[in-house]
Parts: sequence; structure tokens; C-alpha cells
Amino acid sequence: MADNKQYITQSQENGAVMISEDVIITIASQAIADVEGIVSINSKPAAELAEKIRKNWGRGIKITIGEDNSVIIDVQVLIGYGQSVVAIAEACQKVIISAVQSMTGIDAVTVNVNVSGIVRQ
Repeated sequence: MADNKQYITQSQENGAVMISEDVIITIASQAIADVEGIVSINSKPAAELAEKIRKNWGRGIKITIGEDNSVIIDVQVLIGYGQSVVAIAEACQKVIISAVQSMTGIDAVTVNVNVSGIVRQ
């Protein structure tokens, strides 16, 4: 079965630059790694099965690339008990948007943060 990756294509003077969804997933996961209060990126239940069905589904980050090269990033996270859910979610959105924009040049970035659990540390 072929790997059906999505790419963002940016036309340049001497050709085109194609940025894989895997690159954006890596940027997003690295960006939130240092957000205080994030315990981990949460994978969905039965991640092994989902990984077989759709690559990256079980990693806790899903990328959707629109026709206009806009990017929607859905992130599932676990936060530490006693932390402000809203403040941490907003921090995740800000760092991901900033990192993706600065590293890829894509301006149309939307980040949806799903706090799927709280973990007592």
C-alpha cells in the first residue's frame, strides 16, 4: 500500500519546495516539549491499530493540509494535575503556531488543542 502523505507546496523561482506532514508533526511535537505543564502528547486508544489504518493517527498529532496550503494541527495532550487547562492549551497553540510559521513560512496555521487527560505527577 502506498504512503499517502500530504505535502505543502511552495513555488520558488527555481522550482518548488514540498514540506511533508511529517515535518510539521515533528515541529509541533518539539515545540510543545518544553511547555510547562504538559506531561505528554497523548495517543488515541488502540494506537497500534490506528497506526496501521492511518499513519500518525496514534501519535497524538494530526495534520490537515488544505487546498490553499493552510494547515490545521490537532494535538492531544495530557497535563499535570493542578495546572490551568486553558493557559496550557493557549501556550501550546502559541508555540506551535510560532514554530511552524518561522520554520516553514506558512502563515495560515490553526492549532486545536484537546486536553484529553490530567495526570498526577
